[in-house]
Amino acid sequence: MGAMTPFMLELSTVIVPDAARAIAAAGTGVPDLTTPAGWLPVAFTVVMGLAMLAYVVLDGYDLGVGVLLRRAADADKDRMVASIGPFWDANETWLVLGVGILLVAFPFAHGAILTALYLPVAVMLLGLTLRGVAFDFRVKAKDRHKAAWNTAFYAGSVIATVAQGYMLGQLVMGFAPGWGAVAFGALIGVCLVAGYALLGAGWLIIKTDGALQLQAVRWARGSLWLTAVGIAAVSIATPLLSERIFDKWFALPEIVLLAPVPIATALLFFVVDRSLRRLPARFADGNEYGAWVPFGGAIGIFLLAFYGLAYSLFPYLVVDRMTIWQAASSPEALMIIFVGACVVLPVIVGYTAFVYRVFAGKAQPLDYT
Repeated sequence: MGAMTPFMLELSTVIVPDAARAIAAAGTGVPDLTTPAGWLPVAFTVVMGLAMLAYVVLDGYDLGVGVLLRRAADADKDRMVASIGPFWDANETWLVLGVGILLVAFPFAHGAILTALYLPVAVMLLGLTLRGVAFDFRVKAKDRHKAAWNTAFYAGSVIATVAQGYMLGQLVMGFAPGWGAVAFGALIGVCLVAGYALLGAGWLIIKTDGALQLQAVRWARGSLWLTAVGIAAVSIATPLLSERIFDKWFALPEIVLLAPVPIATALLFFVVDRSLRRLPARFADGNEYGAWVPFGGAIGIFLLAFYGLAYSLFPYLVVDRMTIWQAASSPEALMIIFVGACVVLPVIVGYTAFVYRVFAGKAQPLDYT
């Protein structure tokens, strides 16, 4: 059995000593995957990962619309908010699901990660709260107050996005101390703002028309390459910080088998850029063909980036320090949670699909009269 690492010893300050000893005793080996102790942590890792991916894509585009709100003309802001109005609450459900699974299925990892990220998590929640309050109040605000609520909506979106990017950067760095890790987290925070703006602009291209649609094309072009910088930074830093991850990507035959991932990502950036250059002429002719390409391409880019990061990290929840089996609850507890997840997950998926079907089509200006 593996010995307790310094990181595990640090955990004893935030979780009970018996729990810390249990983590150390679990070792780093892979258990029998035919037993509940083996396959249940894998199943919950998949569900948690997909929930966080769904959150990044779905809430990412409506956070992106909030980021772009400050640049829009006053006449367009109501339509921008209306384009996300029916969806944004449902989109945030995926964050609750992902963090909830981390809490109940992987309590040791939850304690370690949330302890390391306490401040950025608090900042993110502050931003999401500010954004939610502004979303509701801006609709009923008098004209002289509406600009302030628009600014609050924009500020909340930016704050939440930067905090999420910073947390991603810290996760990639393994929560290492020092200004280098802080600077990397800040870089990823800025790049995630661009990534969400790309998703938001792609969403507006689909949901709007006229001058706002053309403006969304320009916003998407301005966000595309900073998004690429963020993905490249994570892709380069991850293998350099871990010999294990480096070998997973660059040893033979993995380097050949995994080559399609960065190639496909680069191709998607090219396709999105090409589409954004062609769309204004098409829209001028009243042709909506290809309007979905920037948003679909951006989703593809995020999917591939997520796959690469998940492949790099697995089976660790904290880079090279805590595996999913070390962090998991008891098999008996996981089985009870698994039954509940089998009930809740289809409801969330069904509700989300229903909302997107009902509110399909172009967005209209808000009207609560």
